[in-house]
Amino acid sequence: MHLRVLYCFLLVGTVAVFCKQNKGHVSVVLLGATGDLAKKYLWQGLFQLYLNEVNSGHSFSFHGAALTPAEKAEPLLFEALKSLSCPEDVPPDRCALVKDQFLKLTRYRQLKTSENYTALHQDILTSLAEEGLHEAGRLFYLSVPPFAYADIAQNINGSCRPPPGAWLRVVLEKPFGHDYESAEKLAGVMQTFFREEEIYRVDHYLGKQTVEQILPFRRRHQKFLDPIWNKQHVERVEIVMKETVDAKGRTSFYEEYGVIRDVIQNHLTEILTYVAMEVPRNLSNSDEVLRAKLELLDSLRAPEHSSAVIGQYQNYLAQVREEMEKNHNYFTNTPTFAGVLIYIDNTRWEGVPFLLVSGKDLDERTSYARVVFKDNAFCVHKQSKEETIKNSCQPKQIIFHIGNGALNFPAVLVTKSLFKPSLPYSQWQEASDVPGISFFGQPISDYFVHRPVQERDAYTALISNIYRGKKGSFVTTKNLLASWRFWTRLLENLNNETPRIYPGGEETITLLDFVIERGGLRFVSKEGLEVMGMDQNTNSFASAQSIFLGNPMVSNWAEPLIQQLAQDIQTAAEEAVKNKGTFHLALSGGSSPIALFHRLYKHHFGFPWKHTHLWMVDERCVPFTDTDSNFGSLERHLLQHVRIPYVNIHPMPVHKNQRLCDEEDKGTEEYALEISALLTNSSFDLVLLGLGNDGHTASIFPGSQDGITGDKLVVLSESPLKPTHRMSLSLPLINKAQKVAVLVLGKGKHDIITLISRAENKPVRWPIFGVKPNSGQLAWYVDYDAMFR
Repeated sequence: MHLRVLYCFLLVGTVAVFCKQNKGHVSVVLLGATGDLAKKYLWQGLFQLYLNEVNSGHSFSFHGAALTPAEKAEPLLFEALKSLSCPEDVPPDRCALVKDQFLKLTRYRQLKTSENYTALHQDILTSLAEEGLHEAGRLFYLSVPPFAYADIAQNINGSCRPPPGAWLRVVLEKPFGHDYESAEKLAGVMQTFFREEEIYRVDHYLGKQTVEQILPFRRRHQKFLDPIWNKQHVERVEIVMKETVDAKGRTSFYEEYGVIRDVIQNHLTEILTYVAMEVPRNLSNSDEVLRAKLELLDSLRAPEHSSAVIGQYQNYLAQVREEMEKNHNYFTNTPTFAGVLIYIDNTRWEGVPFLLVSGKDLDERTSYARVVFKDNAFCVHKQSKEETIKNSCQPKQIIFHIGNGALNFPAVLVTKSLFKPSLPYSQWQEASDVPGISFFGQPISDYFVHRPVQERDAYTALISNIYRGKKGSFVTTKNLLASWRFWTRLLENLNNETPRIYPGGEETITLLDFVIERGGLRFVSKEGLEVMGMDQNTNSFASAQSIFLGNPMVSNWAEPLIQQLAQDIQTAAEEAVKNKGTFHLALSGGSSPIALFHRLYKHHFGFPWKHTHLWMVDERCVPFTDTDSNFGSLERHLLQHVRIPYVNIHPMPVHKNQRLCDEEDKGTEEYALEISALLTNSSFDLVLLGLGNDGHTASIFPGSQDGITGDKLVVLSESPLKPTHRMSLSLPLINKAQKVAVLVLGKGKHDIITLISRAENKPVRWPIFGVKPNSGQLAWYVDYDAMFR
C-alpha cells in the first residue's frame, strides 16, 4: 500500500488541500533494519525525509529488512518505530498524522535468499501497477557488515533492480576496507554490480552541520580568506576528535581496526579535504567538489615513520583478554590514541603542518577543526580590554566546532581580530547565550560565535542528500582509494611501533602531549607507565643479549632496538673509515629499515656519510619512481636528508634500455662487476637483512634456483608476491661480508621466528639458514613483538 495521500496532502487544521502531480514512487529498503545504527539514527532519518518530502510529489514505501524471520523481527522493528519524533517547529497534529502514515507505509521483509529479493521486486511492481504509479527509484541502505555486501549486491543487481528509467542508489556504511588492498577488492566487488553513480558511501561526519558549512563558509568569505588561507599566514591546522568512552564492548572490532582506521582515515581525513582543498566555483556541482577533494588527497606527502605518535589506554589489554577470551600471554599493539602529522605538497600549503588527532578514554568529548594563523605582529601601544576588534596583536584563529566540548553545541568561531563572518540567516545565527568560558586560550568574548538555528542529526542530512542524488557529501571509489593509499603506508610503518600506555581520562594529564620536531612528531614527556613490571621508557633498560640459531641476538622494544642497531652501524662505519678510508653498507628493502633510516639521519649527525658507499641488497623490478622501489624508499627516507656523495650511491640497474630486469641487459653482471671493482674481495663492511614470513631474506625465496649457492654474486629471482621480478645479492656474496645484521620487527614476524627456531637447517626451504658469514659476524636484532607477540 502506498497511500495516494502522499502526493495529495490534507493540511491539518485547515480545509485546504494541496495536490501536486505525482513524480513517481520511491521504494526505500533498509537492510539491517533492527540493528543499533538503524534504531538510533536511520529510521529517524528516513522519517524526517518523509516528513520533509510528503508533499513534494513523490510517493513512498519503506521496507525494513534483515535475515531474521518476520515473526521475530517485526515486534523489534515496530518497537523502534514508536520512538520516532518530529522537530519542535512541527505542529503536534501534523506530526501525529505524518507519523501514522509513515508507520502504515513501513513493512518488514526477510531478505535472506535470492528468492526473497525476487519476491520483493515483484511485490513492488505489482503494488505500483495496482495504484497506477510509475517508479522513480529505489534506495537500498546497507546497514550491515562489509562481509555481507557482496551477496546483497549480487541479489540487488540480479533480481531487484528497478525498471529502466528509474534510479538505483545503494548506500554503504564504513568500514570500507582495512587497507588499500582490501578497499580496492571491496570496491571492485561493488563495481561488478553497480555503476559509480549508484554507490553512496556514507561518512556521517560529512552530514554534521559544522562540517557541511566549511566549504560554503570559505566561499562566502573568500574576500577575507583568499589572502590568508595559505602557507604565508597559517601556522598550523588541527583536526581533532576526542572521546571519553573506551573500547569496552567493541574490542574485537578495535583489535582489527584501531583508532587510525576507525576515525582518522575517514572522518578526520574528510574534514582535512574540506579545509585544505581548492574551493570549486560551483559548490552545488558534486563532480567539481569530488574532483577538488581527489586532487587534494593526491597531493598529501607520503608519511614517514615519525609522522605519528600512538598510545593505548591502560585498561585496553585487560578488556581485550576478557572479551576475546585471550590468555595472559596475549599482548596487543593496537593504538587507541594517535596523533598524525600531514604535509600537503602544493603551492598553497607547502610546509604547513596539519595535525589529525583522535583517541579514546581521554579527558573530554569534543571534535573540531582549528586553523591557527601566524602571529608576526608587534604592537607598541598597550591594549585595553575593550580594544579586541581588529587588533593586530590578538591571536587569530578560525574554529569549526563540530560538537560537544565546553560549548556543547555546533558552532563556527572567528576571532574578532580577523573579520566578522556572515552566515546564512535562515540556517545560522549569532550565539547569544554563550557561557563565559575560555576557548583555546582566549575568552569566548574574543570570538564571533555562530550556531545553527536548529540542530539536526547528521544522518537526516545525508539521507536527504541521497534521496536528491547529491553525491558531493559521499566518498567515491577514487577518493576512497586515494585516502587508503596514503594511510596504508603509515599503518605499515606503525606495525612495529609499541604504543605509549596512558592511564585514561583526567589522569593522563600531559602524557600524550606531543611536539613537531624535524618534520615528525615526538611525545613531550619521556615518562611511560610500567606494564607487567617492565618500564616502557625505552631509555631506562638495556637491550637483552642472548643467542639465536647459534649467533648473538639483541632484543628490546622496537624503538630502543633501532637505537641500538643505528649505534652499532655507526660504530662499524667509524671503524671501517679509520682502517681503510671507506665504509661499504648494503641495505635491504621493505618497511622494517625505514625506522632505522630515520634514526640515522635525525640523531647520528656524526655519521661518516662522506666516506660511506650505499648498496642495495635487493630491488624490485620497477622504475625507481615507483612506490614499490626499494631504492625509491631509500631515497625518500634517508638520501634526501643526508649529505652523501652522489658517486657513493649504488642502485641496482633494474631499469635499462627501457626494460625491467631483462636478462639480455646483463644488469646482474654489471652490478657484480661494480661490486668487485670497489670492494676488496667483494666483501661488504656491513649487510643489513630482513626476514620474510616464508623464511626468505634479501630476495632469495624458498626454492630459488639461483642465489642460495653457486658463484654468482648477483641474481634475478621470482617473488610469490607482486611485484614478482626481483634482483638480489646472492647468499654467497652476502656471506663474504665482515658483519651481517638481520632486523626482525613486529608481531607479524612472531610465527616465522618461532618456526625457524625449531625447523631443520635447510636453506632451500628456509633461505635465511643460508646466511653464514665465512669469516665475519652475524647478529640478530629482534624486537619483543616478534619474540613474544
